[in-house]
Amino acid sequence: MLDTIAAISLIIAALCSVLVAIDVILRPQKMWIMNVVWILTPLYSSVLGLWAYYQLGRLTTKKNAQAAQQRGEEMQKPFWQSVAVGAMHCGSGCTLGDIIAEWFIFFVPFALFGEKLFGAWIVDYAVAFLLGIAFQYFTIKPMKDLSVKEGIWAAIKADTLSLSSWQIGMYGWMAIATFAIFGHELQQTQPVFWFMMQIAMLAGFLTSYPVNWWLLKQKIKEVM
Repeated sequence: MLDTIAAISLIIAALCSVLVAIDVILRPQKMWIMNVVWILTPLYSSVLGLWAYYQLGRLTTKKNAQAAQQRGEEMQKPFWQSVAVGAMHCGSGCTLGDIIAEWFIFFVPFALFGEKLFGAWIVDYAVAFLLGIAFQYFTIKPMKDLSVKEGIWAAIKADTLSLSSWQIGMYGWMAIATFAIFGHELQQTQPVFWFMMQIAMLAGFLTSYPVNWWLLKQKIKEVM
């Protein structure tokens, strides 16, 4: 039964991601990196990510930005929505990084303290961190017209706490699933594994949301 639920969840999420991909091709975002963010977000959040795109992503298209500029207006969202977008921006890097890292671990197993899960966490974090910095770099550098060095440093400051808080939520859920719910490690070839990862990513969103709130309030991270 759980295998069926997992498979359905993954299929729906993939369809939601495809719908967003089609829409961003027709209506590209003001910042190109946000096209990638919105496409990746439904992979874990499914219909919630699709809903968020139509509620928030459609507001920041290149066409809407140009229209607002011509009217002499500045596009602004309520602060809580900006925080959500900031968390999803972080989560997209984590999502892509974890997908890459988990398949790498599948083919090249790595254990820590005798547990493959702990080894996977190390690789997950490393890959997600590099991608998260890249995502932030391509957001902050053009917004502030920074040099490459300044852009990288600003990206590190903006994403380190955000990404770490996201991974804490993700790791927490995967530990519960592995040791408490199933009592053994799940395999990447099982739909249930990726279903648990979807839930883990949602947990990561919850743990990173207050951190992104603080980062935006302190102007360490840019409003997107």
